[in-house]
Amino acid sequence: MEKWYLMTIVVLIGLTVRWTVSLNSYSGAGKPPMFGDYEAQRHWQEITFNLPVKQWYFNSSDNNLQYWGLDYPPLTAYHSLLCAYVAKFINPDWIALHTSRGFESQAHKLFMRTTVLIADLLIYIPAVVLYCCCLKDISTKKKIANALCILLYPGLILIDYGHFQYNSVSLGFALWGVLGVSCDWDLLGSLAFCLAINYKQMELYHSLPFFCFLLGKCFKKGLKGKGFVLLVKLACTVVASFVLCWLPFFTEREQTLQVLRRLFPVDRGLFEDKVANIWCSFNVFLKIRDILPRHIQLIMSFCFTFLSLLPACIKLILQPSSKGFKFTLVSCALSFFLFSFQVHEKSILLVSLPVCLVLSEIPFMSTWFLLVSTFSLLPLLLKDELLMPSVVTTMAFFIACVTSFSIFEKTSEEELQLKSFSISVRKYLPCFTFLSRMIQYLFLISVITMVLLTLTTVTLDPPQKLPDLFSVLVCFVSCLNFLFFLVYFNIIIMWDSKSGRNQKKIT
Repeated sequence: MEKWYLMTIVVLIGLTVRWTVSLNSYSGAGKPPMFGDYEAQRHWQEITFNLPVKQWYFNSSDNNLQYWGLDYPPLTAYHSLLCAYVAKFINPDWIALHTSRGFESQAHKLFMRTTVLIADLLIYIPAVVLYCCCLKDISTKKKIANALCILLYPGLILIDYGHFQYNSVSLGFALWGVLGVSCDWDLLGSLAFCLAINYKQMELYHSLPFFCFLLGKCFKKGLKGKGFVLLVKLACTVVASFVLCWLPFFTEREQTLQVLRRLFPVDRGLFEDKVANIWCSFNVFLKIRDILPRHIQLIMSFCFTFLSLLPACIKLILQPSSKGFKFTLVSCALSFFLFSFQVHEKSILLVSLPVCLVLSEIPFMSTWFLLVSTFSLLPLLLKDELLMPSVVTTMAFFIACVTSFSIFEKTSEEELQLKSFSISVRKYLPCFTFLSRMIQYLFLISVITMVLLTLTTVTLDPPQKLPDLFSVLVCFVSCLNFLFFLVYFNIIIMWDSKSGRNQKKIT
């Protein structure tokens, strides 16, 4: 009883922080003609409500795709339509065709913020609470602390409740998928993850770990017996869920192709704006986006992404385990973020979710990563005038992690899950005894750099000849951190010889 009482308080704290952030500015507030993501979400409600389904993804006089054209999968469109029906009931002017473009008011802002909160309450927050309650081998107090830290993660709060998006929907479905397959409810887990992909195509960042984990389970059961039956059931579940979501767009071949073109806009280029990945960082020194042909950029990004995630995926197929699955989710999502084509800065949230799931296992490294992921969003958050909410929520999250997990006491090789790796290295280099201390120094350097860059960005004007200097530095520093984390998480995966034992797993 006490556990649920405390968990309720944790959820209320999370909701209070969310709603407080929502009182601040949002993307594109008062900035015509394009405004921002807030207007994009409102515009999708306008389009889905006033136009027939067949016109949602096509350019027309009523649907100018250059003005926030719908570029997410059908489930996002259906969600927009549902919100539009509620908006129509409250104030039809909010979704009136053409005349509602750029509509802004306090009442409408309250409505839009409420839709995010309701989606969060229905999908993401219950999944977080259930995940933490199902963790094994940790105390009730630690489960509650884990839920508090996950719900206070500033990156997701600032993007959904500040900038304005519905990332909690796709991430929530993905988390339900993780819960399902980790608890051997494989069909339900697959269904949930299919819903995640059909809400946001970026959930493909998580697709390979799901595929490899389930395939590994099938191999383990035997492909001539129960494993084959499970494989067929999984295939049917995936096909059925996609068919149901896409049914209105399967009536004509051109309909399906147009939706796919909108979901995967290859013409937009290797990356957009300032994003903390390899291509944006490397572009500072060599303008690869201008030098290389588009098809070469595509091939190059595919090869780097595939090669960087291949070892972890092979290991997961051969040794499927809940622990390996969660760490492979981190590794693959980070590989996609760093090396894939057309990455947005907000896509780092897709890496942050699985990192949140291993927070109780490696609290020091997880907290560090989640701080860096929030810092990488700084240029976007400053553009949206969200500096103060960013600082306050980041400090609240850091304090929660430090007090809940005593992270600075969890820096030994064993607690960093690097003992097997260190023992292997010491066979050839007996003096290799400084790994733990080195990581502590790197953490200190990382945090000091992030604080100094934030202060510099906020207080100083960049040189006239280099107007994007501070934004580029933020991205470059974040990218270096992410590369370090990619190596770290892959070391954990490849040197983990106890995949089924001695782990805080979900059963």
